[in-house]
Amino acid sequence: MKYFSHLILPLLTVLAFNSCKEEVKAKEVLRPVKYQVVGTSDAQKIRSFSGVARAGDEIELSFRSNGIITELNVKVGQKVKKGDLLAKLDNVQANLAYEQSVSALNSANSAMKTAKSAMDRVKSLYESGSQSLSDYEAAKNSYQSALDQYESAKRNKSIQQSQISYGYIKAPKDGTIASRPGTLNANVSAGQAIAVLNAGEQINIMVGLPENVINKVQSGMEVDISLSSLDENFKGSVLEVSPVVDANSSTYPIKIDIVTPTTAVKPGMAANVTFNFSSDEEPDDDTLVVPVKAVGEDGNGNFVFIIESEDDKIGTAKKQTIEVGELTSDGFKIKSGLNGGEKIATAGLQTLLDGQKVRLQ
Repeated sequence: MKYFSHLILPLLTVLAFNSCKEEVKAKEVLRPVKYQVVGTSDAQKIRSFSGVARAGDEIELSFRSNGIITELNVKVGQKVKKGDLLAKLDNVQANLAYEQSVSALNSANSAMKTAKSAMDRVKSLYESGSQSLSDYEAAKNSYQSALDQYESAKRNKSIQQSQISYGYIKAPKDGTIASRPGTLNANVSAGQAIAVLNAGEQINIMVGLPENVINKVQSGMEVDISLSSLDENFKGSVLEVSPVVDANSSTYPIKIDIVTPTTAVKPGMAANVTFNFSSDEEPDDDTLVVPVKAVGEDGNGNFVFIIESEDDKIGTAKKQTIEVGELTSDGFKIKSGLNGGEKIATAGLQTLLDGQKVRLQ
């Protein structure tokens, strides 16, 4: 009996150890790797970037004052007409300030009329010789001061009346409500968007470009646009090129007009925009080129990591020695080591290992 107990215990230990190893293997996390397909110098000048369809006139609707939303007449997808009341605030503070301005205006008006009567009386007495010139000048000054206060109170009333109107949002144009982040009874601040209005029928494509190609883009440049959801291609034209990088994406925003628009293209659809950066003045060049960031160097010379993959999802990194030539604006020209069409890693070469499994992205 003791013999069997001594035999079973090691067997259970071995089985538990093997099961733990299987769990570790099951939890193996593949490292994500960015890659690029090796092409010729001319092919490298044709680049595609992801973008998204946006309404040509996208308006964020917000109040110009603080308060609690007491009325919200918008729903996502709702059609609105110019001038429609979309939302309003409680306007308690604005109404109170307006009432105070009205009271102040009435008081200023009464004081002005009293000062005017006093000035007219002193003027009459002065002309008859019963009042001195200094009395008359003092009466005129009092009237002028009262008149200034009246005009100031009148302007303040107008301002406070405008403050009340700031608690209302009316549709500035005909359009469709694209989103509604605001909620009823919410306490909002001035400038806080409570809805987004897509006005007009024009749809543009927004795309972000990296710094290494932004100087090759200019207004009027023709591009090709494809939308996977429609399985259709369109011609586009660059409308705007931002000179300032977007802090969130670290790219330069580009707005593209669809030359042949269709109602099938909706805001929010994913798009792929292809730019041709080649020039008719440049001679054809079929030399293979790889990006500078894809080339590493060790004791054996320069190398790249080729990603062997069949499904564009999971692959194996293979270290490949190459011979580089001239450095161009598109990268290193390749003398030997690559045939073209290979997938090569473009980031994190220092931590990649030969034969390591990776996840393509």
